[in-house]
Amino acid sequence: MIDICDFAVGLSRQLYGLTMASERPDHHMREQWHPLGVVGVISAFNFPVAVWSWNAAIAAVCGDATLWKPASGTPLTAIAVTRIASQVCRENGVDPAVFSLVVGRGSTVGDRLLHDRRIPLVSATGSCGVGKRVAAVVGTRLGRTILELGGNNAIVVTAHANLDLAIPSILFGAVGTAGQRCTSTRRVIVHRSVREQLVSRLVRAYRDVRIGDPLDDATLMGPVVNRQAVDDLLDARRRVVEEGGEILYGGECLTGDRHPGGLYVTPCIAAAGNHFEIVQHETFAPILYIIDYGSPEAAPADSVAELDEAIALHNGVPQGLSSSIFTDHVREAEHFLSHRGSDCGIANVNIGTSGAEIGGAFGGEKETGGGRESGSDSWKAYMRRQTNTVNWNTELPLAQGIEFG
Repeated sequence: MIDICDFAVGLSRQLYGLTMASERPDHHMREQWHPLGVVGVISAFNFPVAVWSWNAAIAAVCGDATLWKPASGTPLTAIAVTRIASQVCRENGVDPAVFSLVVGRGSTVGDRLLHDRRIPLVSATGSCGVGKRVAAVVGTRLGRTILELGGNNAIVVTAHANLDLAIPSILFGAVGTAGQRCTSTRRVIVHRSVREQLVSRLVRAYRDVRIGDPLDDATLMGPVVNRQAVDDLLDARRRVVEEGGEILYGGECLTGDRHPGGLYVTPCIAAAGNHFEIVQHETFAPILYIIDYGSPEAAPADSVAELDEAIALHNGVPQGLSSSIFTDHVREAEHFLSHRGSDCGIANVNIGTSGAEIGGAFGGEKETGGGRESGSDSWKAYMRRQTNTVNWNTELPLAQGIEFG
């Protein structure tokens, strides 16, 4: 929240329009950006402050107010943050209603927000199902949406990968926040020549994950959010085996004094096919699918040529948020970043899928929703563009040489 506020303050002096030459003498053209008004923000449980702040800070410097509906499971965080925002506003002579909050269920409060024509833009973070509902309702009144939905993110590990970089990145991406980030790593697409080594090292790393109280500095992974998340993990574990996969590690419930409440699980690694139905669907829990590509006997030059197979697997899911490739080969890296490579909104080289910086536009393609938040020129979504033509002559020439009268 602090970082995006700092970013927004600098951005406030950089909301640039353009000036354009006019084809008519003694005329000039320009474009301006004006505030939209009120922006609705629907956030998810997993980042109960960050997503709101990405929207609210940028919207504020664009001249908009925000109406925030947090996830039903995290209202207290939203109330606390709104109180902080209110205090800051009052200390600076600003109406605290600029940062407004409404708490309630999506089926009641959220639905009214979606239907309200006074809210020209709704930014929604959640599942693909939630996003489709938001798009359908807001679209019927021709309102705008910013949609940040499911990820199903993958890391490609090529034969030229530095596994000392890849292993901790995969671990952080798949296990961090108990696999409950929209940018969590769900799939690893690994060249068969390095698969055995990668899986062996990854399983050892998973065994060392300290699971427990998230307030303990020694803990690496805390609980999942609710019983439904536990059930989703167990169901995914069962289904991947039914479809022909293999559990390589974990996916079990933990009990005892160190793991109270029934929401602690061991992170899971499974060998799977990318075409499995369960792999095509994002499970919002710590389960990671290992998917093979290439020939184990491929020479280095051949393994570069095999990258197209990995990219086809990578892109072969409905979602398209974050992606990464681990390789020390420049051709593989640049191919992955090209138009023939990753079809995601975020594509990285030698870093994982999680941990996006606020300076770049955050968002994805396909069923991830196509929205962009935070940095770059994402601010334009929170404003309306206006083209101006000014005539400073005493005559009235028409464009395209048209004569009238």
